[in-house]
Amino acid sequence: MTFTEQQDKWIKAQIEAGEFTNESEYVRHLIRSDQARNSKFVQLKAAIQAGIDSGVSERTIPEIMKEVEERMKADERL
Repeated sequence: MTFTEQQDKWIKAQIEAGEFTNESEYVRHLIRSDQARNSKFVQLKAAIQAGIDSGVSERTIPEIMKEVEERMKADERL
């Protein structure tokens, strides 16, 4: 793998700070972080699409807010 001088210095600084033991460990960490972030993005994108596909709600805003408040109270009890 090839890095720019600036990237190489950054990686070495992370290793020297004790965050990682070598370059490979740092790169694996970056890949895992990217995979987790991408997974969350895909889930959010799917939720947005499901909302769009569900169409316009027939419930009123106060009804929706009441449901949200009840859900939040239930979550607090967990």
